[in-house]
Amino acid sequence: MYKSLEDRSRQFWILHSLGWFGFAIVNYLNSLVLETRDAYLIVVALDSYLGWLITIPLRYTYQRIWHWSPWKLALTVLLMAFVLAAIWTAVRNFNYWEIYRHGARPDDWLKYIRDTPFAFYVMLSWSGLYFGIKYYQTLQLEKQKSLTATNKAHEAQLKMLRYQLNPHFLFNTLNAISTLVLINEADTANKMVTRLSDFLRYSLYKDPINKVPLEQEVYAARLYLEIEKVRFSERLSVAFDLEPGTEKALVPSLILQPLIENAIKYAVASQVDGGEIAITAKRFGHDLLLEVADNGPGMSISDGLPKSSDSGVGLVNTKERLSALYDNNFALVLTHNQPRGLKVNIRIPLQLEKTEQEHA
Repeated sequence: MYKSLEDRSRQFWILHSLGWFGFAIVNYLNSLVLETRDAYLIVVALDSYLGWLITIPLRYTYQRIWHWSPWKLALTVLLMAFVLAAIWTAVRNFNYWEIYRHGARPDDWLKYIRDTPFAFYVMLSWSGLYFGIKYYQTLQLEKQKSLTATNKAHEAQLKMLRYQLNPHFLFNTLNAISTLVLINEADTANKMVTRLSDFLRYSLYKDPINKVPLEQEVYAARLYLEIEKVRFSERLSVAFDLEPGTEKALVPSLILQPLIENAIKYAVASQVDGGEIAITAKRFGHDLLLEVADNGPGMSISDGLPKSSDSGVGLVNTKERLSALYDNNFALVLTHNQPRGLKVNIRIPLQLEKTEQEHA
């Protein structure tokens, strides 16, 4: 039903028919007030049918002159409305004299066109409604095209941001695998290749437009950290603290990975003794709070953001993605960790994954 109403041609025939049907009802009710005979119903029906029929050519004429200049278009509409009004009036009065007056003839033939001003008004009203509806449909179509183009650009931006995998990560991982092969650590190298494959499969096949449950993001984070653990061994310590019930919370895919990558780069790789990364998730009212904290040297912060651009593209990338997905309903803030280090806090609306039972 909805698709049928979206068809513009079908819309015309429905509105065209309803309009003339309404005209017939109003005319017949008016005849009852004037206490005319029942035969007038036939006259009203014929008048409305003729009006329905005679205005159809207007549609195809207006389609052809749609792009004419305004003054030329207005003159053509006035001329067409007047000509059709005169024809319609003459036939209406002929029906009136032949059917309602049983073949009597008026003394003056001008009586056949006595209602032309009224008919002209009806034709102009029909034309005004046609152009008004057509302009509205055109504006809606342009608006829909604009929204579609905006959405496509929005999706392209999100995909570009999401697929900015750090080439240094791949380079370091492949180097680590090569080193493991050279020192005959084939089993460890094989595990690392498997985890890298799983992580890349996850990152490439998850649509950046759709959100995923937090538990899937934690799974991807663990894959990434297991790869890095092979490189840093005991120098990298990881702790997860997920509040019960947050596992099904929907988050942007790979939203944690660039934050963890930054923590490894600035808090683990830069220190001889390595460092610890803590990933936390909890609910706060109608929001989900995510936190990635480290015990590294930290950095200078101003108004919740790093003072310099030395933090890399990870934070900028993450903020742009959150802005594209949640507009202004999010927060990304950097704070100092205690006793040392950096914390990255994200607040997004809490949206829970719907289970199969809820769908049913």
